[in-house]
Amino acid sequence: MKPQSYTSKAVLIFGGGAALLLFLTCLHLFQSAQDMPLQTVWEALWNQGDSLQHNIVQSVYLPRIVIGIISGAALAAAGVIFQTLTKNPLASPSTLGVHSGAYFFVIVGTVAGPAWLSDMGFLLAFIGGTFAAAMVFVLSGGHTATPVRMALAGMVLTLMFTSFTSTLQIFFEYETSGLFLWGNGTLVQQDWDGVHFSLPWIAVLFLIIIWLGRKMDVLLLGEDQAQTLGENVRLIQVLMFFTAVGLTALPVSVVGPIAFIGLIAPHIIRLAGYQLHGVLIPASMLWGANLLIGADVLGRYLDPSLTELPVGSITALIGAPWLIWLIVRHRQTIFGSKSNDSLSPGSLSFTVPYPVVVIGSIFLLIGAFFAALSGGGDGFEFGSTWNALFSEESSGQRYIIFDLRLGRILAAMFAGILLSLSGLLFQGILRNPLADPSIIGVTSGAGVGVLLVMFVFSGLSAAWFPIGAIVGSFVTVGIVLLISWKTDFQPAVLALVGIAVSAVGSAITQILITRSNMNAASALTWLSGSTYASGYSELQQFLIWPVILLIPITVFLLNKLNILSLGEQTAIGLGVRTTVTRWITALLATFAASMAVAAVGTIGFIGLVAPHLARLLTGYDHRKIMPVALLLGAALLIIADMTGRMVLAPKEIPSGLVAAIIGAPFFLWLMSKTPKK
Repeated sequence: MKPQSYTSKAVLIFGGGAALLLFLTCLHLFQSAQDMPLQTVWEALWNQGDSLQHNIVQSVYLPRIVIGIISGAALAAAGVIFQTLTKNPLASPSTLGVHSGAYFFVIVGTVAGPAWLSDMGFLLAFIGGTFAAAMVFVLSGGHTATPVRMALAGMVLTLMFTSFTSTLQIFFEYETSGLFLWGNGTLVQQDWDGVHFSLPWIAVLFLIIIWLGRKMDVLLLGEDQAQTLGENVRLIQVLMFFTAVGLTALPVSVVGPIAFIGLIAPHIIRLAGYQLHGVLIPASMLWGANLLIGADVLGRYLDPSLTELPVGSITALIGAPWLIWLIVRHRQTIFGSKSNDSLSPGSLSFTVPYPVVVIGSIFLLIGAFFAALSGGGDGFEFGSTWNALFSEESSGQRYIIFDLRLGRILAAMFAGILLSLSGLLFQGILRNPLADPSIIGVTSGAGVGVLLVMFVFSGLSAAWFPIGAIVGSFVTVGIVLLISWKTDFQPAVLALVGIAVSAVGSAITQILITRSNMNAASALTWLSGSTYASGYSELQQFLIWPVILLIPITVFLLNKLNILSLGEQTAIGLGVRTTVTRWITALLATFAASMAVAAVGTIGFIGLVAPHLARLLTGYDHRKIMPVALLLGAALLIIADMTGRMVLAPKEIPSGLVAAIIGAPFFLWLMSKTPKK
């Protein structure tokens, strides 16, 4: 970089960044104090007055700005360190699962630990973040991990920790009643305690960063070269790891998990041409503060009422498109011209005869169905259930079975069929074992569509829910497929774009819930996928007729899916109109998932796990996979519903959370079994 160019860029990055931060700080302050005279605000900045207005400015408005600057700077620095440590341009506290692990451990300490432990938020967040980051590192292949595997492991681990966290929030609603807004990231402060707590820690961590700066520059040359130059590479990497986790845990413990700041800020500075950490880290911290304060200003501009929009949702709205841009921009260096990362689910070391697999799947479904009918708060009552089913006598048990349980179980069964059918179709047309309604963003979009009908068009009846679900899911899947189309539907690109689009959907969902003042536990229950209120009505309106309609159409498409699995050119040579087939099948898969969401909420992983299990058991012929996948999907959701109903009776865990708790470890196990290149 030429000296003149270097100087001009430095002036722009540091001078422009400082000027922008000053402007955003003033804008934020006057936005908060819009009902106060400007003179009063000015006096409050420089004089310790006794008036209420002075106290509000000094004890509420100013701490919010300062903690925003500290948190944004810390997250940006953490992002730089994680990207250097992992050699992964997609690495950040949010994409590596550090945020979700830290937040989960804070919630656990709040609801399950002694009273003194709830005051140790930073320690809990640090332990949780360390645990999550270590899991991502190990599951993605350790030192041989690729950026793709690391991002995917972080994504699934985030989903798993989010499921655990949501479960605790539902069951400990009173203990976590004040944590819903904080759990989505908020800069709201009532005093200077958060700032006073953060400043010493950020100062210590910043001193460590200064010491590590030149050593991280040496690491850019490669580990072997760094060792040749006398550096203790392992010690540096360990210090980098714990420093980055500490920089993440600090904001989480004070303002909650705020995503994408650690991804965007470092890339802004890298785009300016700076790679050495002596400039990269302080510049990223400056622009991280700008991003977070700017997001808070934007959130209050979008909603000038007294309702507080979580700033974490605003950063997700900004950061997810940035992640998509990074994926597209770096697709050649990260993914190669074709997907260079094997994402195949592998195969079993033994062969099971197909008739045995089908019969076993049928018996599993029948067993799950009867167990769900028999299971209650007092355990399984098989004898009384059998008598109630085949006895003409009217009894309380018959009422429980036919009026309370049967409709719910049938709804779970048909929803499981639709979700597994959707996953099977997506995986088939995209030749992508990671394609799943929840990962691609279909369920997230459908959830947004239903919530829009519930809150924005509140005068509409529940009959409009499927319309909202269909529109929302079609919008999201259209965005994901259009972006992935440019990269020839590479599996990793598709999955990561789906993550980003799902993040936007989740952010919109949190904003809608906050704006509507919906009960947090009720919102989490529906968003987590609950068959609690599902029954004969949902079965008739949303589930039976789509299954009857879609199964014959899918049977007709199975041979084309088999041909598509041979590759694009081979399929075209055999006469398959690949583009038309893909889009028609994608529409059918999206429709199937959206109807399931309209009936039972946003349930994930069924569409991923059921087709995978079927493929492991039967091979790669879709004509054999489909019956087994549908049977397994139905059985899995029935089992998830039954488990959620019985484990903590009389309380219930939403079946979607149970499915995620089972499905996420399964996905991580699959990743651990695939080749690490």
